[in-house]
Amino acid sequence: MSEFVLYIGNKCFSSWSLRPWIAMRHLEIPFREEFVRLRTPETAANLAKISPTGQVPVLNHDGRIVWETLAILEYLNDLFPEKRLWPADIGARALARAVATEMHSGFRELRYGWPMNLRRPKAHKPMQDEGDDNRRRIEAIWRECREKYGQGGPFLFGHFTAADAMYAPVVTRFDTYGGELAPDIRCYVDAVLETPAMRHWYAEAAKEPWPEPGPHEQD
Repeated sequence: MSEFVLYIGNKCFSSWSLRPWIAMRHLEIPFREEFVRLRTPETAANLAKISPTGQVPVLNHDGRIVWETLAILEYLNDLFPEKRLWPADIGARALARAVATEMHSGFRELRYGWPMNLRRPKAHKPMQDEGDDNRRRIEAIWRECREKYGQGGPFLFGHFTAADAMYAPVVTRFDTYGGELAPDIRCYVDAVLETPAMRHWYAEAAKEPWPEPGPHEQD
């Protein structure tokens, strides 16, 4: 049987690692996890051994190397069409790919203002200007997807798709920093957080013995 090896960084803060990991775990695509600790003097050299970009995540499929999260998700969709990583309806699929790509390339101010940190106590952290614009745009995306195509389940397009995987780290940020969320936004955030895959990721993050990031880093 062919083997998938997914190289990831620290679960506490490696947002890009979470994306393909939660997709594979939630959709029950078997893989072996390999860990590269980030933020150490050896990190760059260790990443250079497995990643052409010096970053994680990286998927190794029997020697075939796939990097960049969206490319990994597309590759998995080609191999496992029955997992429905993209919606079947052409309109839903176009929207899913558009919002996933927007997540891949955008929302810089929100990423910096609300860094993924699963150790941080939940507390509202307001953002200004572009960061708040990012937050409102993400909420609008979630509402549009849910209202148009989410009737069949709790996720953006009903069933779990690549779009949910792409927004999973942002879900953690909304939960950590967002304070009291609108009911529909809270409902979607909770749906992702309550998946067995996400619960497992959080549990593993809590076991990490390294000090970074601190619980109040980048306040």
